[in-house]
Order: sequence, then structure tokens, then C-alpha cells
Amino acid sequence: MKQYSELEKRLLNDFQHELPLSPTPFADLAKELGVYETTVIENLKRLQSESVISRIGPVFQPNRIGASTLAAMSIREEELDSIAAIINEYAEVNHNYEREHRFNLWFVVVAEDQDSLETILQSIEQETGYELLNLPMQEDYYIDLGFQLRWI
Repeated sequence: MKQYSELEKRLLNDFQHELPLSPTPFADLAKELGVYETTVIENLKRLQSESVISRIGPVFQPNRIGASTLAAMSIREEELDSIAAIINEYAEVNHNYEREHRFNLWFVVVAEDQDSLETILQSIEQETGYELLNLPMQEDYYIDLGFQLRWI
């Protein structure tokens, strides 16, 4: 098991909620942590490159700002990684993951409006050569995914 530095532990644990909403959020974190802004950025980039974290950014309630949908695709196993890589290139895509199901690749697409969302979905289908299943939200459930990390 990887051993994390005290700074990494604080970055991973203490800022799951209420990341500073300012023009300089990483400088704000650095000030609170007593380190340089570049140190915060370098550590976060490394944690991301090691797949410890996938992204840093806001989470908005679905469809409060813009439009979003859950999408699923049924991809041949031997093409799963390459198709996932194509989908990951879209800045509008997040939560891309594999499931053990006929529809084995699932992801969320967020766009500025419904027309843009439809354009992105069509582009993904054209670029991948696979049809996707569009699963727009019917009912809103909020699950707080932040949790206190316990270090062994």
C-alpha cells in the first residue's frame, strides 16, 4: 500500500468540500497548508497521474446549470480501452467507468444546453462507431461522496 505524505493526506481529505471559489484556489489552499502554490499543483498533478484522483472541480446539481445525461455503450471487450480513451478526450465527459453488464461502458456527459448535449452524444457515436444509450435523469437523488479518509 502506498504511503502518503502529510501534505498528500491533507489534499486528499481536507478539501473534498468547499474548495475555495476564487480566482486563485490553489494559492488559497497553499496558504492554508503553509506551502507554495506550485507545491499544491505539483502534488495534485502527481496524484492525478497516479490515478489516485480523477479530477478537481465543482460538482453542480444535475441540470441546474446546463444539461447532462448518463450514457451507456455496449463495447466489444477487446475495444473497451481504446473506446474509453476516445470518450475520455471529451472535456464534457466525466465518471467514465466499466460495468459488468451488456452495457459495459458508462459515463456522464455535461454540456451548456440540451442542443450541445445532443451534438456531443452524436459526435461520440460517430467517432467510436458505437451506438449509445441515452439515460437522462428522471428523478434527482443527492449522494454526498465526500468521506473522512482513515490512514492505516
